[in-house]
Amino acid sequence: MTLLPHRVLRALDRFHADRPWDHNAHFHRWILRQLPGRVGSALDVGCGSGDLARLLAHRAERVHGVDADPAITARARELTPKAAPVTYTVADAPGGLPDGPYDVITCVAALHHLPFAESLRAFRDRLAPGGTLVIVGVARERTPADHLLGVASIPLNIGMALLKNRGRPAPRPVAMTARTSPADMTFPEIVREARAVLPGARPRRRLFWRYTLVWHRR
Repeated sequence: MTLLPHRVLRALDRFHADRPWDHNAHFHRWILRQLPGRVGSALDVGCGSGDLARLLAHRAERVHGVDADPAITARARELTPKAAPVTYTVADAPGGLPDGPYDVITCVAALHHLPFAESLRAFRDRLAPGGTLVIVGVARERTPADHLLGVASIPLNIGMALLKNRGRPAPRPVAMTARTSPADMTFPEIVREARAVLPGARPRRRLFWRYTLVWHRR
């Protein structure tokens, strides 16, 4: 998006501030399509308010969500039905992650807050044989491909904002977490380090300023 004039960027920021939509939740259904129909256990790292954890509960016998923010973890507990097989822990990743093993590990828009290679090793070591790791992440835009995808995402982003808000301005959402540091790794750096830790990993650039990574443990 850095290819656009600052005046255009400011106008887009104002538009989306009035018509917010959740770019991360947009990938939740895609995440579910990467998983088997039923699994025993799932771990959601950086679970936030638990939206993905609750979706995973339709596939997994038990789901555990981990987040470093006590307030957002408390909110996740409030939003989760008591009968759902979902538990939450306040902990810093990767050191505070439960031991596992897990059949599924997910991490959405949280990895850029964490030590990258160390976190991937922690995910790998907690994944059961035959298990699936799915990451949706944020990278620093640097290459021409990054910028082209960013520009292509702009009209789609506007369309999604209008569709999800029915064309009308919406109240600004309450910030759920203060952990909003920008990504510092580029996508080529992510690919190189991920494949060193997770041979056979499949990283892909995506629209809406995200990348995905899927890895199956043999």
